[in-house]
Amino acid sequence: MNDSTIAAVATPIGAGGIGIIKLSGQKALTIASHVFRRSHSSISNSKHENSTDISSFKSHHLYHGYIVDPENRRVVDEVLLAVMLAPHSYTREDVVEIQAHSGPVVLRSILDLVLKYGATIAGPGEFTKRAYINGRIDLTQAEAVIDIINAKTNKSLEIATTLIKGEMQLCIKRIRDYLFNFLAEINAAIDFPEDVGEIINVDRITDVFQNNINTIKELIGQYDNGHILRDGIKLVIVGKPNVGKSSLMNCLIKKERSIVTAVPGTTRDLIEESFSLSGMPVIIADTAGLHDTDDPVEVIGINKAKDYIDCSDLILFIIDGGSILTHEDYEIFEMINTRNSILVINKSDLFSDRHKVTMPDSWKKTPKVEISALYNRGLEALKDLIVKISLGKNNIDLQAVIIPNLRHKLILDRCLASLCSAVEGFDRGSPLELIAIDVKEVVDLLGEITGGSTNNDVIDQIFDRFCIGK
Repeated sequence: MNDSTIAAVATPIGAGGIGIIKLSGQKALTIASHVFRRSHSSISNSKHENSTDISSFKSHHLYHGYIVDPENRRVVDEVLLAVMLAPHSYTREDVVEIQAHSGPVVLRSILDLVLKYGATIAGPGEFTKRAYINGRIDLTQAEAVIDIINAKTNKSLEIATTLIKGEMQLCIKRIRDYLFNFLAEINAAIDFPEDVGEIINVDRITDVFQNNINTIKELIGQYDNGHILRDGIKLVIVGKPNVGKSSLMNCLIKKERSIVTAVPGTTRDLIEESFSLSGMPVIIADTAGLHDTDDPVEVIGINKAKDYIDCSDLILFIIDGGSILTHEDYEIFEMINTRNSILVINKSDLFSDRHKVTMPDSWKKTPKVEISALYNRGLEALKDLIVKISLGKNNIDLQAVIIPNLRHKLILDRCLASLCSAVEGFDRGSPLELIAIDVKEVVDLLGEITGGSTNNDVIDQIFDRFCIGK
């Protein structure tokens, strides 16, 4: 257990209804006793008390009082104080929460007082890190905390909640426990080669290994199919100038974010916004019109647009449905035709089926939708198509599956390769020592997921993503 007692403001900076200062560690109660005065009949009585011994306070109860500077008896704020005694706290250490009025001055004043009497300022995610180090949660649950904080949609919140309940931990533990026990069998068989047949049932081993392989494949597949619900989709709108890119973006995000005029080339820089679509986080970008130009400012905007296209998940290629295609349209299509894209035929209010743009056969395989960004026509069909292409044909049941994050998925890929190698070793009759190497690697890799065998650099990288106070 860490000997230091940490403290931080646990609520967002700014004015609000309540602000919380949190302390955790062996001296949390002692430090709080220096600055907290329990209320009695009046504020004046509480001011003249030398201290309040909060070690006698009941755990998980609220007490009314005042934060007082012991040196000058100045009342800083009226507060509620809660004590949560170890091990029944978030960190499994003694925890004190001071619930004050929210405001940067008052919260900073209270924080300065507890730091003055022995606390140290908490680092990013240090409270959650202590919960992990003290065994209250594993690493997958710790990562779920930051996912909950960063969740932008209800579905991404559901995914994080599944992980914080420990579903991933239990799944990994089942596989790891079996492989760990199997390693003991292998070691016994190596020590007593004459009894291999009695110690190891190859047929049973192969079947159980295959079950574990299938479980890992399922987890990897759930990431491939469902991670977009948590991580979101990067969407980019491209097209030549004045085809309605900015109007389309404004329609999708439902606010006037991009400037819309009849003058071609109004958008010269990349404009990015986020919104939710059927529970899926979307980051959408309106780009500069792609065309030939000598204007140095437009050239910069066009180059930025091309860079964004390269790292996007889905491209909305928008054309003017009432005009003939130009060489610029053809050049844009050639640039994106190997990527995930939707052909958006805009300005449907200005053309009929008889006078609609004629497209070459090579364009007809690209999913398309007709819209009028001006009159909000066809937008629902476009949204449905975005969701369909982004999620594919897979309907993810969030109550029934675990969706790993990218770190988990990359480790599971390596686990799958080593487990398949072990099964192939059985089939070939390879020495047990070689099979044991593959199995031991999987055991260690699974430990990296839950934190049982993760190096400190990885742990530090994970908790550096947290805010201070969590």
